[in-house]
Amino acid sequence: MSLDQLIKECKKREITAQEQLYRLFSGKLFSVCLKYSRNRTEAEDNLQDSFITIFDKISQYKFKGSFEGWMRRITVNTVMQKYRSQDVFDIVNENAIEDVEVQVDEDGLSMDDLLKIVQELPDRYRMVFNLYVLDGYSHKEIGQMMGISDGTSKSNLARARNILKEKIELLQEKKINVKSV
Repeated sequence: MSLDQLIKECKKREITAQEQLYRLFSGKLFSVCLKYSRNRTEAEDNLQDSFITIFDKISQYKFKGSFEGWMRRITVNTVMQKYRSQDVFDIVNENAIEDVEVQVDEDGLSMDDLLKIVQELPDRYRMVFNLYVLDGYSHKEIGQMMGISDGTSKSNLARARNILKEKIELLQEKKINVKSV
């Protein structure tokens, strides 16, 4: 069955089509959820909530643009809405902070190490970092999504980068020390 036909069947609320769509895209959307979650369990919950929203709103998809992109946007928005309702974002008036470059040695850290470090960031920093660096949203868009100012978004990004830089350097030092023993 083609993707367009699968979408049409999902619009009719056909369970088998919904299951097929879930199997087709759950892996990709789970990776999106992992980026925005503190751990795998939370990512699984976010994925479930996202698919519920996707199936509820699939009738709004007009076959214009990428369907995968449409689902990805719903997933990000679902996760952001969940965090907004939990008041996990500390909104403070922050001064501008210098931009920090984060560099990783080629043989230094695995993707699992990097994902773990990003997941350990405080919620607001993790969200801003992922939205800006990994998903390409502007600070204005992030501010609107999170209910914060552009300046707070920029400040949170800078702080996230500082934390990541420190944690990456610590991990790299540990790996170097282990190699030299």
